[in-house]
Amino acid sequence: MSQWKPICRVEDIPRLGARRVQRPVGCAVAVFRNADDQVFALLDRCPHKGGPLSQGIVFGTSVACPLHNWTIGLDDGCAREPDQGCTQRFTVKVESGQVYLDMHELDTLALDEAKAAA
Repeated sequence: MSQWKPICRVEDIPRLGARRVQRPVGCAVAVFRNADDQVFALLDRCPHKGGPLSQGIVFGTSVACPLHNWTIGLDDGCAREPDQGCTQRFTVKVESGQVYLDMHELDTLALDEAKAAA
């Protein structure tokens, strides 16, 4: 059974933008909101050169990395062709406008990833 950590309200995430969630160990998690108010969460690190995805431009269900404009799918964390590679995706739950992340995933996933290059 999952335990959920409350992060913020949906409206606290800029539309077509992101909010960063720091973790005690490992790279931060970026929580994104698209134009349709869908919410996604990825490791805040592009699989290419480690760029901070939270600073990228959100469009549809993708984000453009601010360093080299790679397109990363918000639903799966994978780069779109012709680029290759993936970043860690985190499970998101939204209930009554409140955004939650899975505590187990926050504590265990992608802890060995280097901090994002800024």
